Amino acid sequence: MRPRSTVLAALVTALGIGLAGCGQQPPVSQTHSGGQADTSSQADPAARWADGYCSAVTHLVRTLANLPEIDPSSPEQASRTSSRLLSSVVDGIDQTVEGLDRVGPPPLPGDDQARGDLLKQFSSVRSRADTARERLDTATDASTTKTALSDARATLDDVAALDVLQALNATPELSAAGKRAPDCQQLVVPPAPR
Repeated sequence: MRPRSTVLAALVTALGIGLAGCGQQPPVSQTHSGGQADTSSQADPAARWADGYCSAVTHLVRTLANLPEIDPSSPEQASRTSSRLLSSVVDGIDQTVEGLDRVGPPPLPGDDQARGDLLKQFSSVRSRADTARERLDTATDASTTKTALSDARATLDDVAALDVLQALNATPELSAAGKRAPDCQQLVVPPAPR
């Protein structure tokens, strides 16, 4: 059982597709983290917003890249390690949502619906992950453990289906701003070798 690789592969693919055009170098080659805008984006509110947005979703990307392994050696171990994995996912979502709350709505009128939709999706997936983790923690027999593990896997599939860049790609203006934002450049996935 290796849902970790499935989740990570799906997320990396989504990120690669979503930011395929963002491979140019930022205008000023100052890299930083934490959503702090450099001097090149001070006069560009959309790029500053995109930078903060990308910094926020990086929390979830890093969490998914560093998920704990699931130990399938026994139902008890699979349950215990899956619970830890789901706790990590919940923490990553929480950090991302906090970051998105700090960033606030985009600076362009009418562009906040995609961000709001994403926050609702995060809330729903987080709730399902927490419920699945609780079921794993309270499973008392093989049947309930098997059901809880199935729920956990479905929840991880839900996480993999999240389009963390949907608000950034909601409009051409925000998508272009992402190309100018240093933290968005860090999310670019290099093309696979042929």
